[in-house]
Amino acid sequence: MPPQDDVDKIMAIMVAAFDPAYGEAWTRGQIESALVIGHCQYWLIAPDGTVPDEGDEAAGFALLRRTLDEAELLLFAVSPQWRRCGLGARLLERMMGDTKVEGTTRVMLEMRQGNPAQYLYQSYGFAAVGIRPKYYRGIDGERIDAVTFTCPLG
Repeated sequence: MPPQDDVDKIMAIMVAAFDPAYGEAWTRGQIESALVIGHCQYWLIAPDGTVPDEGDEAAGFALLRRTLDEAELLLFAVSPQWRRCGLGARLLERMMGDTKVEGTTRVMLEMRQGNPAQYLYQSYGFAAVGIRPKYYRGIDGERIDAVTFTCPLG
């Protein structure tokens, strides 16, 4: 189980970063369960691009699940006040580097169509490989396609 301070940081970033209209944020229980069950890792980044110490502010986080030599990026967020500072790129680089060292050969992710984060992922080699029609449902009931991306770690 991660330190409660780290879960607090993840939750604070998620509340600030995820638009409630899409219902994409996870609950604290979902985060804790994912980290307790195993095969999941998380990364935090501080506003200065380092790993935050206990009690320090975090500006972003990534949550990833590994299975054999593949990984799925489950959640990735940077707080709105720290966007466009290069922190998302630094966090993605660190996460992908760490998972490659651990034997991961491919990272996958899924996001709602129209999510502006796709440009960051594409700049790091993620390519769209599929669409899940009307996979997500906004809180207003609107159905939104999901786009599946994959990136080889060669």
